Amino acid sequence: MKTDPNNENGQANRFANPWRMSTDIIQELVDNYRNNQLNYINENLGIDDAHSIWFDLETVKKFIEQIELQARLNDPTCPDKDLGIRLYYAAYPESPTDPVPADYAMRHTLVMVPTKKEESEGGEMLNYDFNPFESDSGSHTQTALAITAGLGRNALAQNHGILVHPGNGTVESY
Repeated sequence: MKTDPNNENGQANRFANPWRMSTDIIQELVDNYRNNQLNYINENLGIDDAHSIWFDLETVKKFIEQIELQARLNDPTCPDKDLGIRLYYAAYPESPTDPVPADYAMRHTLVMVPTKKEESEGGEMLNYDFNPFESDSGSHTQTALAITAGLGRNALAQNHGILVHPGNGTVESY
């Protein structure tokens, strides 16, 4: 059965193909962010915040490999379709410490954490934040899905992108 790329009004569905987006839509989304959230941040925090974050493909692939590897160590039957990545909006502290550059102070960033699809107590399939380092041999998945913060704990996560500051957009199209 073919899916109709048009909605009920005969307009093209903007999200019909998950690997393609209209450049007009991309520009609209980027402009919306810059004209609203970024503008608000800059005016209220008195900073010139970054407007994009760049990750090299090798880093992203290695992060995905680690998610798959650690998930398999935790649950050998876990299918790839049950794994994902959640991107958290975050901000660097006012006084960053090494290895974070000082000019990243208070600027936004992204933190990527793995997710694993599991059934909730209510029977709904949900994408839970997943930290395989929290598991133990007795209760693999449940402990890893119950991420707890605490001193000395580590989580499988990624946050080593490069911030692109406004005015440095010669390599950007949007």
